Amino acid sequence: QVRLVESGGGLVQAGDSLRLSCAASGRDLGAYAMAWFRQAPGAEREFVASIAWNAGSKYYADSVKGRFTISRDNAKNTEYLQMNNLKAEDTAVYYCAAGPAATPSTPYTYWGQGTQVTVSS
Repeated sequence: QVRLVESGGGLVQAGDSLRLSCAASGRDLGAYAMAWFRQAPGAEREFVASIAWNAGSKYYADSVKGRFTISRDNAKNTEYLQMNNLKAEDTAVYYCAAGPAATPSTPYTYWGQGTQVTVSS
């Protein structure tokens, strides 16, 4: 069993930056691909970014390419999402997930509870 806890969300203005963290416990995070998803009010949950267990592969949604960067530190059992040049449309609850492969369509096995990111325009 893997427990994931997100942190770092908050209220910021358009153009600002935030860094989200996802701390894992229960198992070695290095065994899993990791990802970030988000869900805006009234919308479906959508893929944001993912990273392979060894950081060898990374995937990004088109809407965040060039602005968001996913990374991980397996020694700290933590993954990160650096979000720059935030836009109002980035407002959502952000979830981290762990699974067997770092692709957008992977059926991620473990999920965190989410952290709210609100961007005012």
